[in-house]
Amino acid sequence: MPGNASLDRSDWTSTLDEATATHEGELITIEVMDQSIGHQYEAERLPFSYLSYDHKSDAVVVAVGGRPPRYPVVLRHIVAHPKEIDVSTVDVPETAIRVLDQDDTATLITFYPAGPAAQS
Repeated sequence: MPGNASLDRSDWTSTLDEATATHEGELITIEVMDQSIGHQYEAERLPFSYLSYDHKSDAVVVAVGGRPPRYPVVLRHIVAHPKEIDVSTVDVPETAIRVLDQDDTATLITFYPAGPAAQS
């Protein structure tokens, strides 16, 4: 990812909390890039709910939905035991966060503005 800023583990909580506040009301796509099963979409341009790092369970949680009436249920994608988090904001059309787990499976979270432009 061009323009990456790899985060220190001590910054994970504050950076993901900041992303939640900054991207409120936007849409996100969650892509999982696994070397054994290939590229899979977990969510595609759904309403962003939150992104967090849970120290106790050592997991990154990204949630979509929870906005009635169209998406009343919150769905969560969990990356257990992440080893690296990168944020891409430079030279990319949308902000993206990449979470790499212990098996080198990457979860890519891409933010899109809500509204008619996001439907194209």
